[in-house]
Order: sequence, then C-alpha cells, then structure tokens
Amino acid sequence: MFKTTPLAGVLLIEPRVFRDDRGFFLESFNERRFREAGLDVRFVQDNHSRSARGTLRGLHAQLRHPQGKLVRVIEGEVFDVCVDIRRGSPTYRKWYGVRLSQENFLELYIPPGYAHGFYVLSPFAQFEYKCTDFYDPADELHVIWNDNDIGIEWPDADPRLSPKDAAGARLKDIEPQLPTYDPKRKS
Repeated sequence: MFKTTPLAGVLLIEPRVFRDDRGFFLESFNERRFREAGLDVRFVQDNHSRSARGTLRGLHAQLRHPQGKLVRVIEGEVFDVCVDIRRGSPTYRKWYGVRLSQENFLELYIPPGYAHGFYVLSPFAQFEYKCTDFYDPADELHVIWNDNDIGIEWPDADPRLSPKDAAGARLKDIEPQLPTYDPKRKS
C-alpha cells in the first residue's frame, strides 16, 4: 500500500507481509506495483549499511546526478528523514520523518531533489536502499543535520557523526547550487 506524505512525491510504503509459524515473506520491491502507483523508476544501485545506536547518517543528496531512493530497515530501528531541497518548491526546506524498523516493515520512497538521512534508535540497524542513479562522491552534497532553518526534530541532540556529516553546510549557504523546482516535472 502506497501512502502519500506531506512532501510531494515522498511515499510511505506498507508492503503486504505474509506471516506464519515459520517466519514471514514480503516483496520489498515490485516494478509493476510501483508503476501502478505512478512511479516509473529504474533502480541502478543497491546499498546496505550497518550502524550503531546513536549514529546519524546524513543529510545527503547529489546535485548533478540526483538519486531517488527506496529505503528500508532489515534489522533494528531508525528515524528516517527527508528534506525538500528544490528551490521554489511549495515544500522547500520542509522535512518528513518516520520510524522504519524490522517490526513495522515500512519503506520510504524519496524522489530526486530531496536530502536524506537517518538516526539509529536500536543497538544497531541494518539499512538497505535502492538508488535511481549511481553514487558520485564528487557530486555529493552534505546538509548539516541540525540546520535551524529546517528544524528537524531528531531523537538526540548529540548524535555520532562522520567527519563529512559533521562538516555539512547550512541549506541557505549552498542555496545557489540547489536544484530548482519544476512544477511540470513528476517528482
């Protein structure tokens, strides 16, 4: 089931989970279901990370090769966040956050034009995501996790950060580089 969020194009996905005494089965991605939901996306790269409690990864985006992402947690729990960084968008600088876990099986589709990050709530979390474009380290953008102009309500005011994430920029300081919102383009 695809549910809309307050941010255009960002969808919360609740897959059908078939459970019995042996465990469970679910489809984490089905191209036909995505097309029926209006998402004609092509994923080209899968990523998998494992992070300890208190780790915050993000906020990340790419400028010339923006990535749409389908994210999910396969073990543990995270607070997952995306931020609209498309200048001129009605939801520019707005954020959406949701808990993704091995228990709720929720997934989040984040279209290109959004920065993304997550905070680990459990002792550790394994996080998987599919991307619509390849990772390009020279194209990566790091928005500081605690940018006051965005105002994300993270679960922790003192997370564990990588040096790159700790040195992220405020959105207003990199605004000229950001993509421009095109109302004719599908999210």
